[in-house]
Formats: sequence, C-alpha cells, structure tokens
Amino acid sequence: MLIDSHCHLDCFCGPGELDAMLERAKAAGVDAMITVGTSISDWAVYAKMAAAHPGIIHWTAGLHPTEIDEDWKDQLASLASWFATAPCPIGIGEVGLDYYHLPKDKAKAAPIIERQKAAFTAQLEIALQLDCPLVVHSRNAFADTLAMIGKSGIDWRKVVYHCFSEGPAEIRALNERGGRGSFTGVVTYKNAGRTLEAAIAQGPELLMLETDCPWLTPEPLRGRRNEPALLPLTLQCLASAMNLPVKELEMRAEHATRSFFGI
Repeated sequence: MLIDSHCHLDCFCGPGELDAMLERAKAAGVDAMITVGTSISDWAVYAKMAAAHPGIIHWTAGLHPTEIDEDWKDQLASLASWFATAPCPIGIGEVGLDYYHLPKDKAKAAPIIERQKAAFTAQLEIALQLDCPLVVHSRNAFADTLAMIGKSGIDWRKVVYHCFSEGPAEIRALNERGGRGSFTGVVTYKNAGRTLEAAIAQGPELLMLETDCPWLTPEPLRGRRNEPALLPLTLQCLASAMNLPVKELEMRAEHATRSFFGI
C-alpha cells in the first residue's frame, strides 16, 4: 500500500470532505498519509486529524519559510512542546528557505532572507535536540539549505527534501551526505526532465512519493485539485522511468517512507 509522504489536509476541512477524501484514497490503494505543518495555525488541526484517524493520518509541525513573520520566535516557542502530546508529530517540517517568492528589490529581499535563515536555524536546533526527521522546503535555495543543514550537525539520514525539483547533480550531493529527496506529480509533466532524471539517479531504495496536495496534480489530471488518491499516477510514471514493476516500486516506496519516519 502507498503512503503519501507529504500533503496538506487542511484543504479538506469542509463538511464531509475529509472522510470522502480518505475513502477515495483507500480505494486507490493509499492507506496512509503525512499531513505537513506550515504554521502554528494548522498544528492543532493536524493533531486532531491524526487523533481521529490513527495509523492513517500522521502529522508534522514546522514553520514554512514563507510563513516567517515578525513574530516567528513567539510561534516557535511552542513547537517542541507538541512532541510531548499524543499523537505527537513524527517530524519537524516543512522548514527551510524559499528565495522564489522574494521581492525583486535586493534591499527588500535581504531582511526576509535573514528572517528565514534565523527561523530555519532555530528549527534545525529543535530537530537536532529531538533527534527527529526533518522535512525540508528548498526553493531556489539548494546550496544555502545544504550548507545550513551540514553546519547544524543533524544526521543527514533524517533529512528529506520534499518536492525535489533540482537535477541529478543535486540529488547526488544530497544522497552522498545521507539525505534523500521525495517526488511529486511534477515528474509526470512534459517539462520535468531534470526532476525525473534526479528521481532515477536516486533510485528506488530511498524513494518517497508525495502529492503536496492540493497542488501539483499529476498528468493527465493536471488542473484539478490534487489529493492522496492521485498518488498512483506518480508511482506509475516513476515505475516506467525506472523500468520496474509498479508493485515492486510501491513496496519499496512504502518501506522507505515508513523507515524514514519510524511509522
């Protein structure tokens, strides 16, 4: 059975939406999912979801780089305490750096970058203290995130770059350190050459699959809201690219994901 290693289930908080989504996922062969925190506003929501659906919904907590505001220190003050709750998060994330959404004016971008780096450093320290998995968001910032994680002392085997969108050279740099990338429906797109090459270069042993829903819907359904039930489309694309039976790659991806997160 498949595990969606990275999704955002707050988009299914309308009446009956979550249960219907879970039924569609089960029918598609997706029996578990990890909903990933991006701000203090969703941590309690995800903890409640996980409590209501044990073994099916797992969750992580973290501050996404585009959610870093002036009060980020106050928000992070409660992060570690969530790991003493039940069901507790299974990792820190998603955290990291995002240079894609910066203002074009360098003078305006500079303080935002500094806040992102400060918040990322603080969350790296929490992850190191808790010795837990780290889910990294890195957009147009691969070299900087790589350097900061390396400096933090975190065990690279506990690091996953979600929605990996770099190329083969970058995935090799990550794998050589002990980290890994997880892959989305982007690999099904016509312009996904480098990302698909990166997935093939990493190989099946470390493979983790994700929807990052509600975004990045795989072909041929691109344009509609993404959800865990569509994860098999990404699996099928990668199985073909890796010249492996779908069932074999499914088993490897499930094992890699459960092993990484300890679930």
